[in-house]
Amino acid sequence: MEQVHVSTHPLVRHKLTLLRDQKTEPKKFRELVREIAILLAYEATMDLALEPVTVTTPLGRAQGYTLREKIGLIPILRAGLGMANGIWEMMPSAEVWHIGLFRDERTLRPVEYYNKLPISPTVDVCLILDPMLATGGSAVATADILKRWGANRIKFIGIIAAPEGIQRLTTAHPDVPIYVAAIDERLNDSGFILPGLGDAGDRMFGTG
Repeated sequence: MEQVHVSTHPLVRHKLTLLRDQKTEPKKFRELVREIAILLAYEATMDLALEPVTVTTPLGRAQGYTLREKIGLIPILRAGLGMANGIWEMMPSAEVWHIGLFRDERTLRPVEYYNKLPISPTVDVCLILDPMLATGGSAVATADILKRWGANRIKFIGIIAAPEGIQRLTTAHPDVPIYVAAIDERLNDSGFILPGLGDAGDRMFGTG
């Protein structure tokens, strides 16, 4: 699918393997999530519009470029926070707007509990951040929220996706490209990705 982009970068593959390992402790896990997020964001932002500018160097004048579009980072709480920090360092002018969703373990459907978006859009491109695209419910719900808000361009950046989650998101929002480090086999009966890496939030915050 043209909408789905799976990174083939050697560093992403290497770091993802370390991330999956159950022996990886929370501190290292957080570092790896941050690093993988930066690498995926690099790939997801290749088409950002630029504005030509001229700057003065110590030795003369040089032609350069600045970003023409404002970027919004939309981490889905709580696991998305680990991805936001690294990307924010790379794009410090980006705005960060949090959306809180939790998955009802009985229905596997997302439940919204937190939304701090302003009244009207203040950015041109929204990057939804969530390490795991499992059932796809949270990603679809977040894209729904952003479109009702008035967002024109939305992209999803995750780390691992299940085919079920990809199918759900691409069906509901065919205009939202997906950037991930890997697509795994399937979901288990509890809605977790196999082989995956476990619960990303628990492993990130040491609460598992």
